[in-house]
Amino acid sequence: MKRSNAAFTRASLTQRSRGPFGSSSESALDLLDMLSQRWRGIASLICVIVIAVTSGRAVAAPFVPESDSQVLERLPFAPNDPVLSRLRALNNQLTRSPDNLPLALLVAQGYLEVGRVTGDPRYAGYAQAALAPWWDFEQAPQEVLVLRATLRQRVHQFDAALADLATVLNTNPRNLQARLIRATVLQVQGAYDEAREECRALQELTEELVWAACLANVNGVTGQLRESYQQLSLALARYPRAKPSVQSWLLISLAEMASRAGMAQEAEAHFRAALALDAADYYVLGAYADFLLDSDRSPEVLDLLRDKTRADPLLLRYALALQAQHSKELPAQMEQLRDRFAASRLRGDRVHLREEGRFTLHLLNAPQAALTLAQENWQVQKEPADVRILLEAALAARDAAAVDAVREWLSNSRLEDIELQRIIARRG
Repeated sequence: MKRSNAAFTRASLTQRSRGPFGSSSESALDLLDMLSQRWRGIASLICVIVIAVTSGRAVAAPFVPESDSQVLERLPFAPNDPVLSRLRALNNQLTRSPDNLPLALLVAQGYLEVGRVTGDPRYAGYAQAALAPWWDFEQAPQEVLVLRATLRQRVHQFDAALADLATVLNTNPRNLQARLIRATVLQVQGAYDEAREECRALQELTEELVWAACLANVNGVTGQLRESYQQLSLALARYPRAKPSVQSWLLISLAEMASRAGMAQEAEAHFRAALALDAADYYVLGAYADFLLDSDRSPEVLDLLRDKTRADPLLLRYALALQAQHSKELPAQMEQLRDRFAASRLRGDRVHLREEGRFTLHLLNAPQAALTLAQENWQVQKEPADVRILLEAALAARDAAAVDAVREWLSNSRLEDIELQRIIARRG
């Protein structure tokens, strides 16, 4: 899922502060800002009971442990971490008062931020648990609907997320957060005209950097790559004191645009600037690793990700770098990836279909199976990376019809990407 969604959610939260939540003195904004600031440079995080997701349902129900002492997974953490202690205390308070809506919203937002920072989709289940009393209500409070939409898009239940957002916007067309999330979901689905309209609607609701970045991201994948890059660069230059979360979002957007345009030096500078703002952002790390892999700089990928492979997408990039280096460590990392993808399937979690397709194609050398995964992923999301694995798998499987379908989509969307052009030229 595109990082812009996380930035959209953060940007909208910064527009307002809720004030006191229950007996807690922190606002949602206060806690999220503390989380974002405190967790720069994270390598070890938090010890929690993780809520697993059951398979086979459009809206997955949380797994309920048999007792409060049942631990499903234990992650390393610093016991005296004040932010984590505060979030755990709020969660314990919610356990005693599960119907406290303001407190539930705060806890859910906190765990959403944990998931954003770590890239671990299982935290979405923990956030969902906080909203359990309202989760199944079609006409839940607007704040719950927006958070439910955020959680649903996080696990790639995009149509369900859009339904929640439609309910909110039918009542309150000026709900900024709902507009932001809707714009991103539509872009990920390839509904570019609708996404562009949402971005334009934001002009009356939020600061220029947010709506300008929204438009640039849509236009940048629909035939206006260099123009969008220049416009976004100028917008960022006009606001040198923008919030770090917004700066980070714009920098990674610029880095990806520059990379697709073949502007390697510019892309490198933007990636490094984004990492300087948040060295632990798993999305930035993954995107930069992909850039390094495409640039035949696999040793740098190993240095970048060596201690960050708890996130499945980063372990995949690490393994691809090991493969490029003909490392003896590769078989062990491949076995880890096999186990993780198998565990995801058991949980009904198909968030990392794109990564599993890359693993199956490039590490297992199973083109037909990879094509099946890429096509399943394509039914859900259509970002440049999704196009790429679909094209690579179709070419490797010698499936002419699948290749032609990708080429037709590229022609219609006008997506510009130098790596896609190289793949087609090299193997087409």
